[in-house]
Parts: sequence; structure tokens; C-alpha cells
Amino acid sequence: MDVKKKVAIMYDFDETLAPGNMQEYAFIPNLKISKEEFWKAASDFAKEHNMDSILSYMYMSIKLVKEKKLKISREEFFNQGKMITFFEGVESWFKRINEFGNSLGLEVEHYIISCGLKEIVEGTLIAKEFKRIFACNFAYDSETKQPIWASQAINFTSKTQYIYRIRKNQLDKLYDAYELNEYVEDRSSLLPYTNMIYVGDGETDVPCMKTVKIYGGHSICVYNPHSEKKEKIAKKLFKDGRVNFIAPACYSENSKMDNIVKDLLKEIALKNKIEEYSK
Repeated sequence: MDVKKKVAIMYDFDETLAPGNMQEYAFIPNLKISKEEFWKAASDFAKEHNMDSILSYMYMSIKLVKEKKLKISREEFFNQGKMITFFEGVESWFKRINEFGNSLGLEVEHYIISCGLKEIVEGTLIAKEFKRIFACNFAYDSETKQPIWASQAINFTSKTQYIYRIRKNQLDKLYDAYELNEYVEDRSSLLPYTNMIYVGDGETDVPCMKTVKIYGGHSICVYNPHSEKKEKIAKKLFKDGRVNFIAPACYSENSKMDNIVKDLLKEIALKNKIEEYSK
């Protein structure tokens, strides 16, 4: 497949595809504490140790599981993913967009870039739709099957690394930063930024939104249609020039989001066709 015919749509997860934070569906309730208590404990620990907030919540997850004498395994996280519900239209979105892209001669690939837990996302109904799921995850003890420490921790700014990975098709060997940073002499082998779309929901996605937008790609900020606060955040990001478009997080056919992405795919296909004339 000609790289110019590929389109990468990259999504945050929490509040982008599904309402709320994924840990709040089952993991935190199983700890018998409120979501407010959990996130405050993680925030306080991060401040106390001047610690990355993502590492802090992952540490707090392991700490509280041990303190409450609970057991959590990769399989249990996976099963918790089955409980996640999605914004309207999400479950039919991928097939619909793939077919539309294909009608234009494009191959659409979908990716998750999230600060949430990979293990939970992998258990969701839509996990099979993604070429790769980039998210935080744990290393597990080979005997007890319990998480022992973070193996990947993705924060708001390090998310941008995965845009570069997708662009260079360096999707595996996450431990090998040298391979990712190697200069690519044949620039035509890189996925054009103009063929990239990033979908997020707020300030935590700004580094990715801005990166894609600056280099000629397209950024969309979606917001929970039932939250005035989220809509206000989206409008501010648009006003500040952080994103190209904003839309309610409704992925149904003929929704604003559906129309934006389909029109972007038409634009990408047309630009690629025009470029062929100049060869």
C-alpha cells in the first residue's frame, strides 16, 4: 500500500470514545472507595514526591490493591474493559469510516494513544478495531500474576512519541528509543502528517493536537454533549488555535463528527490525487 493512501486516525480514550475514566467503571469501585478519593490520593502522592501524575496513579493502584488484600491480574483488567460503555455511534463508527475511506482509495488505520490502562482497553468491545493500542500498562509477576510495576507510563506530553512511531511505522519495540529516533533518509516512506487525524477531548490532549495541527494534519476536540464544562473547554481550545475542529462526542452517521471526518478523508484523497498529476 502506497503510504500516501494510508490515513491514521489517533484517539485518546477517556472522555473521547467513552464517558469518564476507564478505571471508574470497575477498578476503583472494587477498591471500595470513591473515584474522588482515589484521584485525590494519587494527586497528593504526586505532589509529595514531585512525581509524574501518571506514575503516581499507577503506583497508587498497586498500593491500594495490596493494602486491601485484593488481587488484580491482567485478565481481571481485561474483563473490566468489557464493562465500558461508549458514546453514541462509537461501536459502528470504525466499519463505517473504513468503508468510506476505502471508497476513496484510502486505507484507514485506527490507533489509541491513552494515559489509561492498555489492559482495560484491550478488553473493550472495540479493541479489535485498532492497529495498535498505546497506553499505560503494568509488568506482572510470573508466579502470582499480580502487577509489580509500570512497564509503560504515557503522560500528556510523551503521547506525542506515538505520533512519531505511527508516522515512521515503528509500532513495536517500545524499549528501543534509538530505533525510533534514527534518521529516515527516504522521507517518502513516512506517513504524511496531512494524512493524520487526532481526536481528543481536552487540555491533556493539547500536545498531540498541536503537533498534528502544526505539521498540516487535522485535530478534532470532542466533548461530552451533556457537559457544559466540556463544551466550554472545547470552544476555548478552538479559540486558542489548538485544534482545527470541535464536535459533540457523537459518532453516529450524519453527526457533526461523522461529517467532519468524512470530509477530511475526501480532502486527503483529493490532495493525493492532485499530487499525482505533478509527477
